[in-house]
Amino acid sequence: MTGNEALRAAFPRLAAAGIPDAPRDARALLAHATGIAPDRLTLHLADDLTPEALIAFETAITRRAAREPVSHITGTRLFWGRRFRVTPDTLDPRPETEILVQAALSEPFLKMLDLGTGTGCILLSCLADRPMAQGIGSDIHPATLAVAEANARDLGLSTRARFVLSDWFAAIPGRFDLILSNPPYITEAEMAALSPEVLREPRRALTPGGDGLDAYRAIAQGASARLMPQGRLMVEIGPTQGAAVAALFAAQGLQDIRILPDLDGRDRVVAARKPGDDTGCGTA
Repeated sequence: MTGNEALRAAFPRLAAAGIPDAPRDARALLAHATGIAPDRLTLHLADDLTPEALIAFETAITRRAAREPVSHITGTRLFWGRRFRVTPDTLDPRPETEILVQAALSEPFLKMLDLGTGTGCILLSCLADRPMAQGIGSDIHPATLAVAEANARDLGLSTRARFVLSDWFAAIPGRFDLILSNPPYITEAEMAALSPEVLREPRRALTPGGDGLDAYRAIAQGASARLMPQGRLMVEIGPTQGAAVAALFAAQGLQDIRILPDLDGRDRVVAARKPGDDTGCGTA
């Protein structure tokens, strides 16, 4: 069986399972099964598949038809031009989170903190693009931190990225000129409407329950003590949460508060700055 024939057989199976973009996913899984780079797959579709590749592709299609995320099958997800390891212990990196990275990179920084780091994609993307910077990624789940540490090794960033088991700021030392977070923000009421794929991701990374704002309350309350003067705080938000999160930041004395849109024009990031009116040296 050729790659083309395998794809033609897979498309209707995935479509029947309700997969939104069956051809895209089938191609990604065929590239994974054959070990061919996705951008080179078209050149090899007329080739016969090896028995091993055919078995691997069949297994992958069966898993995808059961609504397992593609990233869980392939074990990786592309983010900010780099490939990151992904497991069921981590939230999948998403394209909209690149808005947060883009905003973070708009000004210089040397010392950053990524709260709820997950795969480490935010921290590591920022450090990779700022060779003089160092950072800490925190998470409350040891298995998640293990994935982030592996991604740091893969990207050659282990000497500049450190990972800490911490409930938000509880175990974080020092102060930073940049704090970032993509915390759980989905409301409890919104959870039922999520796709089967998203519901396979860790619930703790998706929702804090209730109104979805608990993580922002904790971040807002602790940020000033961990920011240097003029340090920046930036968080990803749900598209209806901009005003509420901005108000939480303002109530803690943060300034220069802005709500940044994503490429679809939806509110996606709230950015704020600590006033530059103290004499701390950033050493806690």
